[in-house]
Amino acid sequence: MTESVLDYMTRLGRAAREASRVIGRASTAQKNRALQAAANALDAARAELAAANEQDLAAGRANGLEPALLERLELTPARIDGMIVGLRQVAALPDPVGAIRDMSFRPSGIQVGKMRVPLGVIGIIYESRPNVTIDAASLCLKSGNATILRGGSEAIHSNRAIAACIQRGLAEAELPAAVVQVVETTDRAAVGAMISMPEYVDVIVPRGGRGLIERISRDARVPVIKHLDGICHVFVSEHADLAKAQRIAFNAKTYRYGICGAMETLLVDQSVAKDFLPSMAAQFREKGVELRGCERTRAIIDAVAASEDDWSTEYLAPILSIRVVDGLDQAIEHINHYGSHHTDSIVSENLADTRRFVAEVDSASVMINTPTCFADGFEYGLGAEIGISTDKLHARGPVGLEGLTCEKYIVVGDGQLRGQATV
Repeated sequence: MTESVLDYMTRLGRAAREASRVIGRASTAQKNRALQAAANALDAARAELAAANEQDLAAGRANGLEPALLERLELTPARIDGMIVGLRQVAALPDPVGAIRDMSFRPSGIQVGKMRVPLGVIGIIYESRPNVTIDAASLCLKSGNATILRGGSEAIHSNRAIAACIQRGLAEAELPAAVVQVVETTDRAAVGAMISMPEYVDVIVPRGGRGLIERISRDARVPVIKHLDGICHVFVSEHADLAKAQRIAFNAKTYRYGICGAMETLLVDQSVAKDFLPSMAAQFREKGVELRGCERTRAIIDAVAASEDDWSTEYLAPILSIRVVDGLDQAIEHINHYGSHHTDSIVSENLADTRRFVAEVDSASVMINTPTCFADGFEYGLGAEIGISTDKLHARGPVGLEGLTCEKYIVVGDGQLRGQATV
């Protein structure tokens, strides 16, 4: 009899739980050995990775996959390089597991502190980007967690090829294969099963479109670390260096359209709009970016009229909405109202303005004089990221090693008894 999806996922979950106990007590040297060996395996398997990825790209094009998703799906030589560098960078990072802090004596004579420990088993559900497979695996492994990876059906061949390299690394370090498991079935029932197994899975991290994340947030019986959208803003203030602002805004939008840190709305102070927008718009048009603007924007440059929905849309495409605002207050109000609390940036040479912006913009990453596309675990020195959380509980912003651990209290005594004087 063919194994059911539920039985298959239960088998993966049980194996992950057992493996989590092994990886949770593994030494830093053993974990680093697995990461370095996986990096070497990736480097040696470039041809296999490219061939597997081309299978996925061909199928995606045949099935009419959107350009933004095809761009996310592609494993270029540079992205393979990035995965290898990411593995080595994670190996070089301090191991958070077992770190003890804030040990202090209490009046009773006991010592109380906190120890950082793995979460246990982490389920990752993601779409399109095969590089997420290596990012997730490396971070979970180094932080002492077992992981179950369920990538999208559009990347199944790429994910299998990457998983084979990870397995080589685990074998070389004498760690169980179940420390990192890639779900082999493309049946969507696998997702429903994974998010309903609190006895085997401790945390779910979804990475994908709004529909996927809303469904998981609604139906999961396991805690979820998530973000819904990356509606990111760059605000060009009245005190901005306009040449610098043009470089920042252009990079924020055009570095990569399909990432959650791409700028989707450009806010410009009314006092500099006439000097800034015409040349800025020309650069965007030359790049093929469609501009949608408010009434004041359209009085300065040629742009499609922006609708109310444009201010709260994550395009992930060469489309940009532009609004001219009356100043810092209106910019902050717009960001907090329409934004997704992901990443927002101010371009200004005025210290008071930048301090207010950092303090009052309610986002996971708030930036000064830099493009929003820097919102990335690799760029933050985390080695990679499991995702970018816009939640406020447990982890916020790019989730790296520390975000995949928690703390437990450690209490040390020497025979003290509560309610009785120490002898």
